Amino acid sequence: MGIHHLGIAVTDLEAAAQQYALLLGTTIDHGHDSEELGTRALAIRTPAGPMIELVAPYAEDTPVGRFIAKRGEGMHHVAYEVADIDAECARLLAAGVEMIDEAPRAGLFGLQVAFIHPDALRGVLLEIVQPGGHQYG
Repeated sequence: MGIHHLGIAVTDLEAAAQQYALLLGTTIDHGHDSEELGTRALAIRTPAGPMIELVAPYAEDTPVGRFIAKRGEGMHHVAYEVADIDAECARLLAAGVEMIDEAPRAGLFGLQVAFIHPDALRGVLLEIVQPGGHQYG
């Protein structure tokens, strides 16, 4: 498995996507809007390595909106791909890891996701993902 994508919180999704595509010499792969999650996202292909997921909030009262209000734009999360997200959540909970999501839920781009609380990883928000449906790349 390994790093699936890097999530970056932005306020202007289109401007950020153009900037990343230009600076990295890559292309914008595809987008996904979720009113339920309060997020708009674009996936950026990188020449080598994980995708970059740019995420912008619909409003300040969403998780990404609150993140930007508190910390500003920038690195939001690291996503790690697993083969069996149910088993991984159970393993982490049994080990006493503080989870934001104790069970997998539907995420962007057809992924099943669960977030590990940043306090469990020295301030890093880690998302575990299991692809299903539309995938990056």
